[in-house]
Amino acid sequence: MKPLILAGAFGLSLLLSGCVISVDGHDGYQSDWQKQEKHNRKEVARLQPNLTTGEVMDRMGVADFSEFVKKGDDQYHVLYYRTQRMDDDGVTTKDECTPLVLKNDQLVGWGDSALGMLSQ
Repeated sequence: MKPLILAGAFGLSLLLSGCVISVDGHDGYQSDWQKQEKHNRKEVARLQPNLTTGEVMDRMGVADFSEFVKKGDDQYHVLYYRTQRMDDDGVTTKDECTPLVLKNDQLVGWGDSALGMLSQ
């Protein structure tokens, strides 16, 4: 019985010795957040003015953050999509996102300069 157990343990160790898992982003491994950022950057680059909120969300998916502001008769919806990593803390923050600004359900701009026009 002992030789059978030893042979099994030896065979198992040989089988497992060839297993290597890469989790540090090298050797072609790409994490979900990296894939999402790449997708978001690609889609932001393809945006065009006057898309509706629905069209933007169809392309981009659900925003990481969303804000709504009403100024006079105009309604502004700001959608934030993660496009770059700032800190390796596992938490998405607005400074890691690109804002998309929609005025009255029409895309009027994206990026920090578009967001800045809301404070004018």
